[in-house]
Order: sequence, then structure tokens, then C-alpha cells
Amino acid sequence: MIENKISNIMMLNVHSNVCDTESDSNKLFGLWIYLMSDCIMFAVLFAVYTIISSNISVDLISNNIVNLSSVLLETVLLLFSSLSCGFVVIAMNQKHIKMIYSYLIITFCLGVIFLFMEIYEFYELIARNFGPDKNAFFSIFFTLIGTHGIHIFFGLILILSILYQIKRLGLTQPIRTRILCLSIFWHFLDIIWICVFTFVYLNGVI
Repeated sequence: MIENKISNIMMLNVHSNVCDTESDSNKLFGLWIYLMSDCIMFAVLFAVYTIISSNISVDLISNNIVNLSSVLLETVLLLFSSLSCGFVVIAMNQKHIKMIYSYLIITFCLGVIFLFMEIYEFYELIARNFGPDKNAFFSIFFTLIGTHGIHIFFGLILILSILYQIKRLGLTQPIRTRILCLSIFWHFLDIIWICVFTFVYLNGVI
């Protein structure tokens, strides 16, 4: 009788682990589908930018429309935030909750600084009459950079939600999956920004 109960408990645990694994796989698969759709969206934006910039040539750096040092600082901040986000996954695998907290907060702070610098850049451009209503080039410029900025904003919200969930529930398996999804998403945004920095800001300089 006791052996049957133990056997049933073991079977339930195995079934629960299988369900958790399948759920985690589905979440990761869903994330990759989402990133693929995002890739298509950004590819369309880059294509529109390329078409418009070939007809309306605007050298953002040489004409002092944007500050190259500021853009470089933004890039460095995002690269370091991507590095700290990678350390979050390492700390998660080692089950160091304090280190997870620390690296998540570092990633969040760097992301916030990056986002504020981006917003301030938009403010300066509009103040100097280089707003999205000036011509087609600045319309697609604001759309492309702004779309990336919106993704950063939602990434920051995700970081805050993970910090809250860890504090309340601990490092559970669903939270581990969310951390992994956050890391993949954040690295994706880093890659997109490198493309933006190269093809938008350095266009005509290289």
C-alpha cells in the first residue's frame, strides 16, 4: 500500500516536471516567433529608411545634427547593459539570487539612462526644427529610433516585474524561464541598435 502511494507520488512529480518542461519550451518558442515578427518589422523600417535616404541624403554626424559622442555613449551603455543581462543568466544558473538582483538592477539603470538620452536627443532635434514633420527622412528616422526605444521601455517593465516576482516567489522555474526570455530579448535589442548605429547615424560618414 505504501509502495503504491510512493509510486503514485513519483509519477505525479515526473508528470509535473514534464509539463513544466513543455511549458518552458512553448514560452521560448513563442518568444522566437515574436522576435521573428519583430525582425520583419525592423527589416521593413530599415528598407524604407534606405529608400528614403537614397533620395534625401542627410549626413547626421557631419552636419552636426546629432552629437556623435552622445550616440557613442548610448551605444556603450546598451552594450554594457547587454553584458550585465548575460551575467543575470549566469547568476541564475548558479542560483545566486543576490547577484541576480544586482545585475538586473544594473541592466535596468543602464537601460533607463539609454532611454533618457534617446528622448533628450529627440527633444533637441525637435527644438532645432528637425522634427518628424520636417521631411520624409526625419519621419522614418523618428519612427525607427522610436520603435527601438519603445522596445527598450517594455524591456525595462519586464525587468521590474521579474524583480518583484523573485522577491515575492523566489527563483521558481517559471521565473527562470522569464529571465532567459528577458536575456534573449535584450540581446536582440542590442543587435538592432548596432544596425541602427551603423546604417542610420554613421550613414555617409564611413
